[in-house]
Amino acid sequence: MTLSQILTPSIEKAVQAIFGIAIDKVEFQTTRKEFEGDITVVIFPLLKVVKSNPVELGNKIGTYLVENMVEVSRFNVVSGFLNIVISDDYYLDFFNEIKDDLRFGFVTPSRSVGTEDKAVMVEYSSPNTNKPLHLGHVRNNLLGYSVAEIIKASGKKVYKTQIINDRGIHICKSMLAWQKFGNGETPESTGLKGDKLVGNYYVAFDKKYKEEIAQLISAGKTEEEAKKQAPIILEAQEMLLKWEAGDEQVITLWKTMNQWVYDGFAISYKNLGVDFDKYYYESNTYLLGKDVVQIGLDRGVFEKDPDGSVWIDLTDEGLDRKIVLRSDGTAVYMTQDIGTAIQRVKDYPDVGGMVYTVGNEQDYHFKVLFLILKKLGFDWSKNQFHLSYGMVDLPSGKMKSREGTVVDADDLMQEMIDTAQKIAEDLGKLDTYSAEEKSELYKTIGLGALKYYILKVDPKKRILFNPEESVDFAGNTGPFIQYTYARIQSIIRKANFDFSNKSKVAILHEKEKELVKQLALFPEVIQNAAQHHSPALLANFTYDIVREYNSFYQAVPILGEEDFEKKIFRVQLSKKVADTIAASFKLLGISVPARM
Repeated sequence: MTLSQILTPSIEKAVQAIFGIAIDKVEFQTTRKEFEGDITVVIFPLLKVVKSNPVELGNKIGTYLVENMVEVSRFNVVSGFLNIVISDDYYLDFFNEIKDDLRFGFVTPSRSVGTEDKAVMVEYSSPNTNKPLHLGHVRNNLLGYSVAEIIKASGKKVYKTQIINDRGIHICKSMLAWQKFGNGETPESTGLKGDKLVGNYYVAFDKKYKEEIAQLISAGKTEEEAKKQAPIILEAQEMLLKWEAGDEQVITLWKTMNQWVYDGFAISYKNLGVDFDKYYYESNTYLLGKDVVQIGLDRGVFEKDPDGSVWIDLTDEGLDRKIVLRSDGTAVYMTQDIGTAIQRVKDYPDVGGMVYTVGNEQDYHFKVLFLILKKLGFDWSKNQFHLSYGMVDLPSGKMKSREGTVVDADDLMQEMIDTAQKIAEDLGKLDTYSAEEKSELYKTIGLGALKYYILKVDPKKRILFNPEESVDFAGNTGPFIQYTYARIQSIIRKANFDFSNKSKVAILHEKEKELVKQLALFPEVIQNAAQHHSPALLANFTYDIVREYNSFYQAVPILGEEDFEKKIFRVQLSKKVADTIAASFKLLGISVPARM
């Protein structure tokens, strides 16, 4: 139980005993640094039901708590705020309960079948098969994976999924360019990852397309006419028609080149440290949802225009009319997304909600999707969430994939590893490491820096990602936190005595107490991060506890402490901080090194 949960019943009893009045809510906040206290009761809301002044009311409640709760040692009242000081015994008992609990903060998923216990499906990545993953995909994958892990830690069953955009004109462009310019190249013959090879042909198509457009314009065509009449785009459109008709040669090439891309993606996902439970492919889902259109028409949710197209009118909801079926009977993306959502619940009947990790340019699309699902009567529609996130920029500027200047995810990861290597070598502290150990450490630091820099920012905010700044060993960075973890591991290795038993310490140093208070926040932070779909809350909690630990480390001796009981407690406290750092970072997909 949290402190607020422990204190609330006694505060309610205090008001009842003193004033004969029942209250149904108590408001707490963190005690401000300039005042003594561990938790603060906000008195002002109580004055609406209790006739008193804030200082008098605060003093009467505080006195009652000191007299009736062993957890409360003293209090002070500042204006309308009751600052409560919690006893050292409470914190020591709490610490001894959690010190060996490796699942501290984590909730085991319930086996009951209530709505609140339903599983959650988290969608992320969802790339196109015409190019490699890029910087935008990196943020998408890190967010989606971390949110999935955090929701799982909060007590929900989670399925991780993605839908791969493996059909359409974009892949036909790469296929056609490979036919025209490829000379039979394969990932094996070139030594390139398959996704990069296919991406090169997407760029080659665009280059040829622009050349043909320029030629047509110089021959007197308008730009719009040139774009439509360029021979290579007409060939790509013809290839798409053949694909839709099931042409054997086109389908064979499509399967071959897509598999090259999947093999390349698998390497990138492994290096990035993300995984999936289920893959959906647009080639299998693009027809889903068409049967739902008739259901919507029968229920009056959709309406048919004279040309045969089907729409939904959302103007009463502050939105607009949205097409769900073209006049020729073909589906649109919205139709497909409706059908895919329904199919996922059919595939996983225990799913009661979904999280879509998609950039903020699709905010409107998901408002419409969720509203349509609600109007169609699906009870799980109320538990749909769009994990909307901002773009990631580098100091050099915005990415443009068709021009071949995209920030490749693999290149970015390697650059982070190389940057970590350069900094580590400059510091010159790895002389005793083997080449293999050094390589693993560079990867741990480099990718940790990348992940933490991205995840510490609220998802909704746009990020300017600076690789060098992210690998700084000072400040709010991954390497700073990893270094503190490694420092604690060094302390534990040097502790040549048994520190497993309960310490007999009775009084806490203020720095020890602050650390235990920080540890106590961990379960609540996990729940809040899950509720708000924000790894940033967890990342910044980890930074806060590391800062508090470093303040503790500077203020008191640990292995040099002469009092043996205090020394035991401080090593135990250090170890628990390290365990919590590791657990928190694991939810963010970040590794921690045993030494640095």
